[in-house]
Amino acid sequence: MVTLTGNNIYLRALEPEDLEFVYRIENNEALWEVSYTQTPYSRFLIRQYLENAHQDIYEAKQLRLAICRRGSFTALGLIDLFEYDPANARAGVGIIIADENDRGNGLGAEALGLVIKYAFNTLHLHQLYANIDTGNIASTALFTNFGFTLIGIKQQWNRRGNLWKDEALYQLINNQ
Repeated sequence: MVTLTGNNIYLRALEPEDLEFVYRIENNEALWEVSYTQTPYSRFLIRQYLENAHQDIYEAKQLRLAICRRGSFTALGLIDLFEYDPANARAGVGIIIADENDRGNGLGAEALGLVIKYAFNTLHLHQLYANIDTGNIASTALFTNFGFTLIGIKQQWNRRGNLWKDEALYQLINNQ
């Protein structure tokens, strides 16, 4: 698992023991805005999801990995490759660090760097993209620090209560 190991963190496949962690993230209404979730998930549905997490990215068209500190099995966040499109060699990428106290200290950046390397060197993707709310300064900084460039703004793309929010589309091309 050298590919998915950094200095401070490593990325691992989801395990049945992650049920409560995934349940908390999926049902945290404060995160629904960034995850496009609108309804709660039951433990039963998450258990089913975890039972099928063995599917590879070619079957599932997504890959969700737990972000863990080195020396610990406990997940502190999740990083996803989604909408995997092998014909066009691209995928979306999203990341969440669950506890606010763990944010802003480089753990997410290390995880994103590992996933970019994995996507380009192992999956041989040509591009990654990220959809980011235009008001999400931390995510914008994270992705642009890795070379993602703004390619467009989707005007009034997401509804949040009575408000419409713009969403930015960022892209990273693998020119190697």
